[in-house]
Amino acid sequence: MATSQNQTKNHILDALSPENRLELVVDCKQVALTFGTIICEANERIQHVYFPLDSFISLVMPIEGGTSLEVALVGNEGFYGIPLVLGVDISPLRALVQGTGNALQLDTERFHSKLENCVALRSSLNRYIYVSMRQLAQTAACNRFHVVEGRLARWLLMTRDRVHSDAFHITHEFLAQMLGVRRVGVTKAAGALQRQNLIHYSRGEIQILNLAGLKAASCGCYQADRDSYNLIMDS
Repeated sequence: MATSQNQTKNHILDALSPENRLELVVDCKQVALTFGTIICEANERIQHVYFPLDSFISLVMPIEGGTSLEVALVGNEGFYGIPLVLGVDISPLRALVQGTGNALQLDTERFHSKLENCVALRSSLNRYIYVSMRQLAQTAACNRFHVVEGRLARWLLMTRDRVHSDAFHITHEFLAQMLGVRRVGVTKAAGALQRQNLIHYSRGEIQILNLAGLKAASCGCYQADRDSYNLIMDS
């Protein structure tokens, strides 16, 4: 058994009744996810579902020409394995560990069995899928209409929510990938936030200095994502 009927730190699992939660996690394996590990490549079969505890996973869309764009983050607010709930076992996105930490892992066969036998789990995951779809649409609009500085502030806040810390490591290259801009664009945006004393950024180490100020600098998409999650997942 990976954990007990006590709280797991994963919001989806912890929203279940103790009995339903125990029935699910008894077949899970607690695993350590390491920064930079690809847990599933795009267009490959999904072998395992992951419920992050204090790790987080970046979902990346590969683009022709060797580039890629991050489209979503999955931390302890959610789970990795949405296509399986929809009856598809192929991942459309690369799943890359962006935050080192622990997760509960469940193989796909057992996951399907749990879905069939636990109405509460399926209901919770269906709501999470709705939230994820809305956030994907929000991200698409954000990338099209909002300036890089505001988008960077949004992403840093999203990362902070998942690492539960004001300090974390992120490479210049990945920031560019996340924002869909060249490295020079990241440099300018990070420099602007740093000049406002909102963050300190050096050699890939991010320190948020002024949380309220960073929220004010972020585009409205950050709060819109939080509001949609709270509205749907807490209903």
